[in-house]
Amino acid sequence: MGEKRIILEMGTGNDLYGQDYTKAARRAVQDALHHSSITLFSKLGVDHTAMRVQVTLGVQQPSAVDCDQVAADLPRGRAQVRAVQGGIDVVDPDGGRHVVATAAIEAFLPDMDGQYKLS
Repeated sequence: MGEKRIILEMGTGNDLYGQDYTKAARRAVQDALHHSSITLFSKLGVDHTAMRVQVTLGVQQPSAVDCDQVAADLPRGRAQVRAVQGGIDVVDPDGGRHVVATAAIEAFLPDMDGQYKLS
């Protein structure tokens, strides 16, 4: 059975002084989550565990992100998190670095054609 994407949400987060890519990534995910409210689960009687959540994080140093820690922040669904090259590092003249991460959160449900109807 295939899947259909039901949500695509974006967010940004930063760590201005700690240079912590995981912290910036977690903040980006929280920003995206605060833009979403998924009411269809209660309306259609679909269990949240049926949802697969794919998170793509853009940061300048993908290997510095603890993807398991980011996945633990997701409140519903089966999370898959990956970090890729992206985001922005802003370097101060004095050598400090400000880390900016972006997050794309996609939610998928199994294709349940004919099992429910939106009106």
